[in-house]
Amino acid sequence: MSLTNHNTKQLVMLCITGNQKAQIELYNRYYHAMYNTSFRIVNNSFEAEDIMQDSFITAFSKLDTLKDKSTFGGWLKRIVINNSIHAFNKNKHLDVNLDHVMYKVEDHQGVDNQTDFTSIKAQQVLETLNHLKPNYKVVLTLNLIEGYDYEEIGDVLNISYANCRTMISRAKNSLRKKLEQLY
Repeated sequence: MSLTNHNTKQLVMLCITGNQKAQIELYNRYYHAMYNTSFRIVNNSFEAEDIMQDSFITAFSKLDTLKDKSTFGGWLKRIVINNSIHAFNKNKHLDVNLDHVMYKVEDHQGVDNQTDFTSIKAQQVLETLNHLKPNYKVVLTLNLIEGYDYEEIGDVLNISYANCRTMISRAKNSLRKKLEQLY
């Protein structure tokens, strides 16, 4: 029986009953996106692969706790992001304890209207993102790519809302400056 025609909710229900083919089908549907999510945070292919694998194992072992089976993809992504951030924090430490630093937070996004960023290709932005300080790369990845808001990022990174806003503002400024140097 081919499981490729089943929707996610049906596959999750089959996985709960122990159907290994359903697990393989879910894995095949999500592994690439989950690997990319992890890689953007940890910036290490082997580590991202391990995190992705561990996240699938965690998800499959806790499927019965998932209330809405159709939200499997988002739930799995959250597991991958949490595991990636945990690995990132374990391997890299922030240079400054952000809770003890006073910041000036800008009300605007700091985008210079005269700069035309529409001509910059997405790949160049992602490559430049990799050259930022590790904590800047993580907050921008979570905010701009993964869609997390300031409060969610603050919770995940265990920093205050104000410090999260400031870090994202500074990270955007740093990214902007690096991109301006290219053009």
